[in-house]
Amino acid sequence: MEIEISVKWAGDLQFVGRSENGPAVVLDSPDGGSGPNPMQLVLMGTAGCTAMDVISILKKKRMAVTGFSVNMTGRMADTHPMRYTHIHVEYVIFGKDINPAGVEQAISLSKEKYCSAMASLNAEITQSFRVEDA
Repeated sequence: MEIEISVKWAGDLQFVGRSENGPAVVLDSPDGGSGPNPMQLVLMGTAGCTAMDVISILKKKRMAVTGFSVNMTGRMADTHPMRYTHIHVEYVIFGKDINPAGVEQAISLSKEKYCSAMASLNAEITQSFRVEDA
């Protein structure tokens, strides 16, 4: 499978990114502030990728999930290229009678088998989760 995107300059350090048939995303520098910077988008894309995997698996396991979020923290190198050296992923699951072992399995499957974004990163990735009663 091949994916095509384009990023077009909009002025200063602002760009507009668009996938083949998807909506546009504004990228900017931290100083510009009109959108996330490229490295923030790397984390957002990775969080979205694993979130889709995990929620799909939890639904297949018929867990009564009423809310779900993924929080991600990335530590970057101090020198160029300032890549992510460590990423921590926290999964927050809301619901009743959520099976922690099933959640752990879903997270593991995402990290080890399904999440192409995680597999594309060269960083140590750790994870944790918490289940909250809805």
